Amino acid sequence: MLGNLDARPTLGVRDLAAARAFYEGKLGLSVKDDHMPGTVVYKAGQGELFVYESRFAGTNQATAASWNAGAELGAIVAGLRAKGVAFEHYELPGMRLEGDIHVGEGMRIAWFKDPDGNILALGAGG
Repeated sequence: MLGNLDARPTLGVRDLAAARAFYEGKLGLSVKDDHMPGTVVYKAGQGELFVYESRFAGTNQATAASWNAGAELGAIVAGLRAKGVAFEHYELPGMRLEGDIHVGEGMRIAWFKDPDGNILALGAGG
């Protein structure tokens, strides 16, 4: 039923201006639509990322959105770090930390948070 439909990650934020500074200024996303008050839709590869104001922003304790960075993972992580993005470090079974990238089981993943604490990921492999 839903297998042929595109999914769209949806992230709640407390302060849309701060979120825009992060998503546009630090992550380099381009606005696709911002006509509905309290919301912005970003282009993300062939898909979209929907950001909206919510009093429940940042309460999810799991990864909310991921990007497949492929071979560019290391360069993207370095570029984001240079822009002040702080990466999360977790102790995960079967994975080791190489700089800010978790490596293991044929995967490489780097996690970071937006200003509201939404957990975002960049990955390669898997």
